[in-house]
Amino acid sequence: MSLKRQLFVASLLMLLIPWAGLQFVLELDEALRKQATEQLQEQARRMAQTAGDLLIGNDVVESGTPVIYAEPLEQSPRLDGYGDDWPGYDEELSRQHWQPLPGGSESAALRWQAATDQRFLYLLIRVQRPDVVYFDPGSPEQPHDRLRLIREMDGESSERLIRTPAPGGIHALIPGRQAERDFRITGRWETVEQGYQLELKLPLPARGSRLGLVAEWPAEAGTGRAGTSEAPLPVLVKRLPTIERTLSDQLASGQQLRILEPDGWVIARQALASQHPRPEFDALSAVQVVEQIALNGLRALVRFYQPDPLPIDDTAIRSAPHTLPDEGLVRHRNGDTLLMVTQPVFNGRTLVLEQSLDQLLALSGNTLGSVIARSTLLVVALMLILLGYVSWLSWRITRLQRAVGASVDDDGRIVGSLPDTRARDELGQLQQHFGQMVTRLRGYNDYLESFSRRLSHELKTPVAVVRSSLDNLRHAESETERSNYIDRAASATERLSQILNGMSEAARLEQSFDHAEKETFELAGVIDQTTHAYQQLDADHRIRYRGPAGGCTMHGSPELIVQLLDKLVDNARDFTASGGLIEVRLAHRGKSLELGVFNQGPPLPRQLGSDIFSPFVSLRDGAHEGHLGQGLLIVKLIAEHHGGAVTASNHNDGVLFTVTLPAV
Repeated sequence: MSLKRQLFVASLLMLLIPWAGLQFVLELDEALRKQATEQLQEQARRMAQTAGDLLIGNDVVESGTPVIYAEPLEQSPRLDGYGDDWPGYDEELSRQHWQPLPGGSESAALRWQAATDQRFLYLLIRVQRPDVVYFDPGSPEQPHDRLRLIREMDGESSERLIRTPAPGGIHALIPGRQAERDFRITGRWETVEQGYQLELKLPLPARGSRLGLVAEWPAEAGTGRAGTSEAPLPVLVKRLPTIERTLSDQLASGQQLRILEPDGWVIARQALASQHPRPEFDALSAVQVVEQIALNGLRALVRFYQPDPLPIDDTAIRSAPHTLPDEGLVRHRNGDTLLMVTQPVFNGRTLVLEQSLDQLLALSGNTLGSVIARSTLLVVALMLILLGYVSWLSWRITRLQRAVGASVDDDGRIVGSLPDTRARDELGQLQQHFGQMVTRLRGYNDYLESFSRRLSHELKTPVAVVRSSLDNLRHAESETERSNYIDRAASATERLSQILNGMSEAARLEQSFDHAEKETFELAGVIDQTTHAYQQLDADHRIRYRGPAGGCTMHGSPELIVQLLDKLVDNARDFTASGGLIEVRLAHRGKSLELGVFNQGPPLPRQLGSDIFSPFVSLRDGAHEGHLGQGLLIVKLIAEHHGGAVTASNHNDGVLFTVTLPAV
């Protein structure tokens, strides 16, 4: 599995945080709904007692009683014969909020809508008739379309007749009195598709009044009619503002109240808007918009686990009490979910109290919901950041892998180098170490190739001398010639022995490093004593020590340091003329010790560089011909074993070899 997939799987575990938060919220939501239901029931009980006291003296509308329901008006409608300014009008569908006949439908012959502003009663009446016959003043006895208004109060009944010779303004007529008009009832008659429509204004009947509407028209079998029942007449029902104002003081934020008659007619309706309105979209920042989206998603998730709410029409003028639950969740037409309880009121009425869930601490616009939403967004953002970061790391690792693969060919030879990096993290350090390793391997490969060439060159001459001497020895005629050829072969064999001994000396030295015991010793004393010994053994050169008598402590092997100094002094003797100066120097440089060997003699070639410390590299000639050049290689190995380094440079008509060693 790739690193990206591993981190992705690990990041998925972070989702346990919002999942645990969701489980906590669901449990809290259930507990709070239960507690809120109990509180709402207690509040509804108190309000039902208050409403029962206020409803004393108001007759109950029993079940099955015909009703004309008058909706409240905030502004009086225009008497133009159209209902576009009436309550409940749907402008898009051009649909009116009709109150149909009991058991009727929207296709009934007569439909009406009643409204009141507490001073007047307004009626919007539509009669569906294909061919309307208007009143002919010249033939008043001729059958025509007309509307009868029947009112009953305290057992006394009165009737008003509405007819017109043409669409337009109308007044009611008093039957039995020729052409006498009742100017208190005014309105307008307009022709509509498949019939006509009247908009009337009349004084608000007194409480307890009954009102009937009957439309009549000429028919083949006599007179056709449609309307409300005439025995008994419908009761006029309207909302009671006094009760609404009194109960509104007991409502809390986000609550709605309705009082229903036994047959479901709403006689009181009040609502108190939520104190936490939803913010305007244009006023939100980008972060707040994302938070609101996440919060709405969590709300939907919590609603998914909540009990299914019962859909109800909260704007209806009639709600059957037996269809409402005693308590539970309901959903209004606008999609809001509320907690509802019902409570019986005096004389069979019902009080319905609803509480918006936006006011509960249950992930419906509250602080806890915002915290959960923010934590979810944070976890998702962290997952994206981690995936992006691991993708970047994976890309860097892949690039390093390709670079390493491209630096080595199929035969295992180093053919390139790794690119430099500015990264200072572990992966950058790994790339630097890989680069150093590739560079060292390439140098080591070059060394092996040059070593094989040098070894071949060194072995070629003595082998050729041995072969030619043996060939000549076979054809030699005198003892002197044979003796010369044997001496030449012996000399070449000695040369081969020196080559093999030099190679084995360097190998043995590297193996001895594993067994050499290191100790802390005074380097100045060791160098001083060794230099005096060199002077006593070599009278042809001036060998002296220049440096401190003490204070140069290091940790290492004194025997190996003496061997290193032997090789440097031997190398200096070979290149120093008789009577020349060889100076061994020692100095303390910060945390390092510098051991130097200077000799007067020919300078080093500039093009040689660091190759002077490689095997089979020698600048000797003459009497020293045949030297293998292993001494400086041994010096380099001993210096690196002690954590140091060795360099060579031309200095003041001579050559200076400097060994840098760490001091204690």
